[in-house]
Amino acid sequence: MMPAITFDEFWSWEAAADLLPEVLTAFVKVTLLVTVVGTLVAVVVGMLLAVLTQVAPRIVAAPVRWVMDVIRMTPLIVQLVFASYLVPVSWDLLWVGTAVIGIHYSTYMAESFIGGIRSVDPGQWEAARALSLPQGRTWSAIVLPQAVRSTLPALGNWMISMFKDTPYLFAITVLEMVTVAQQAGGSTFRYNEAFTIAGLIFLVASLVTAFAVRRLEKALVY
Repeated sequence: MMPAITFDEFWSWEAAADLLPEVLTAFVKVTLLVTVVGTLVAVVVGMLLAVLTQVAPRIVAAPVRWVMDVIRMTPLIVQLVFASYLVPVSWDLLWVGTAVIGIHYSTYMAESFIGGIRSVDPGQWEAARALSLPQGRTWSAIVLPQAVRSTLPALGNWMISMFKDTPYLFAITVLEMVTVAQQAGGSTFRYNEAFTIAGLIFLVASLVTAFAVRRLEKALVY
């Protein structure tokens, strides 16, 4: 019979303490940064795409929807690698990857915004027309606030999904948290501690994000 694995062989608190600063630094400097900036890009671009598909003539809206479908239906990792070969060598791949992730998820958020826009009561549109409100005012003061409120849970889910997809940045040589954990574990042969720490950071950050989205949703409703 093979000897049983002891807890000390499986887990070392000393190794975990040594690995934590390095993994946590990669989380703050890369993973968190990409998620926050990527979310801002996704929300802004997604909202613009959603409005454009609703107000633009069909000759413009149809190609936009086609591009959105292409982006949404191709793997993120392929888009990252493709973009890394297109940009000049001098460009920082961290920001290239952030832009690609943001644009990728903007197509998902756009679909959520479109659903929110279509859920606005037709009476709201009629009331705006009856008051002779300009179209821009109608969208900014009536339609979009209601659309954002109704789609907030979906937007929170997309943000968490984006956060969990940041490890794909390894494909363009960006050292995000999981890659750093792998390298740190390889240098000490303590993979259990390295990947457990990375997984726990992902879990805690996702729970905090979900909690914040729920609080924001309640604040907007009440």
